[in-house]
Amino acid sequence: MPSSPADRRPSDPAAGLEVRPFRALTYRHHDHASLARVSSPAYDLVTPTDRDRLAASDPHNIVRLILPRDERPAGAAPAQEGVAASWAARAAEELRRWEREEVLVRDAVPALWAYELQPPDGGAATVGWLGAVSIPALSSPAVLPHEDTFPVAVEGRRALLAATRTDLEPIVLAHDADPEVTDLTGRARRETPTMEVLYDDGVRHRLWRVTDPALLAPLTAALRRTAAVIADGHHRFAAARAHQRTDPGCPGCDAVLALVTPMGPGGLRVAAIHRVVPDLGLDAAAGTAAAGFTVTDLPVPAGTSEGASVAASVHAWSADPEGAGYLLSDGRRLVHLGDPAPSVRDRVPTEAPESWRGLDVVLAHHGLLDGLWGRSDEPESVLIAHTVEEALRTAVERAGVALFLRPPSPADVAAVARAGARMPRKSTLFVPKPRTGLVLRPLDD
Repeated sequence: MPSSPADRRPSDPAAGLEVRPFRALTYRHHDHASLARVSSPAYDLVTPTDRDRLAASDPHNIVRLILPRDERPAGAAPAQEGVAASWAARAAEELRRWEREEVLVRDAVPALWAYELQPPDGGAATVGWLGAVSIPALSSPAVLPHEDTFPVAVEGRRALLAATRTDLEPIVLAHDADPEVTDLTGRARRETPTMEVLYDDGVRHRLWRVTDPALLAPLTAALRRTAAVIADGHHRFAAARAHQRTDPGCPGCDAVLALVTPMGPGGLRVAAIHRVVPDLGLDAAAGTAAAGFTVTDLPVPAGTSEGASVAASVHAWSADPEGAGYLLSDGRRLVHLGDPAPSVRDRVPTEAPESWRGLDVVLAHHGLLDGLWGRSDEPESVLIAHTVEEALRTAVERAGVALFLRPPSPADVAAVARAGARMPRKSTLFVPKPRTGLVLRPLDD
């Protein structure tokens, strides 16, 4: 049972979040059209096709820096592999040129940035602060990861950070809710935004540059009373920690650019991340899974296309609070896996914390992917898909099967992190996400 927010607060303020202002690097033009052309989703959400489209949209699109090279084949998973040092150096040269040409300009004074993400349905906005968050000691509860990382991905991000000496995109931290933080965030948002941009997904991003000490002093003091879980950016956080070790004299290397947003109201929600197993047909996948699950073929309603009909059925299952088990599809048919047998559950390590053992994604990896299908959790063996549609498309392209998961709750994620455990890689998709390229942080902040 997860502890209450009050129970999780650091007893020593020094053990909480240290968020400090920094001198940001931003695009000189802050109008909507310019920002829409030059910004990007986070690097690990950008497919090869997306990368080409974004790079073609503007010669100064940030994707040219966060993905300086992309040689993944069509249909491959979003980028998680390393960035070669030579290509990191090329990104650094490009960044310096943009600074010389004043495409990007440096703030004169340090600031924190209030950040609001308003969903298209008019629901409650997600709010938070962009700041330089100090990297705590490994033993500190101030910032806790909840997912595994891969060394090659960490090294790629570290190489890019070392070459550019700039935080090119923020990680996201979900912190304990605090009423004073909520109040101060509301005060900052009463002013006219410094930036405002609406993207194709309908999410409106508003940012306020805040330099007033009368607001920042109590805000940073209140945040020091809280601890946080990494919601997005495990590889970038690990890369920042690794870079701090390899370059201890580097100014600003003791911190990482982060959007800190509260758990609960005003914070993020969790969406599922799905898996695609290439070169595995649906009949073979379902037949093997029958050794440990009840397998049921599901009807796919008629629609404009098979893929659209399957996607609609998956979305309906995911939204059903009574839904359980897993769904499989090859893009045309749909199969439900339920009632996992004791032999499947027994594959979950019993020495792990209870909060971790009870996760659907853990059972999927240990009981199904590894246990029955013999697929190790490696990027080339099990692909990642952030949407239902992407999973179905990739399954067709790679002659494989999509495995659809239901998302854990934010409380589940926090409980795992505070138990000192780690979910399998890419277990959670916290949404909405900040846009990459709106605010950069040079390390000499």
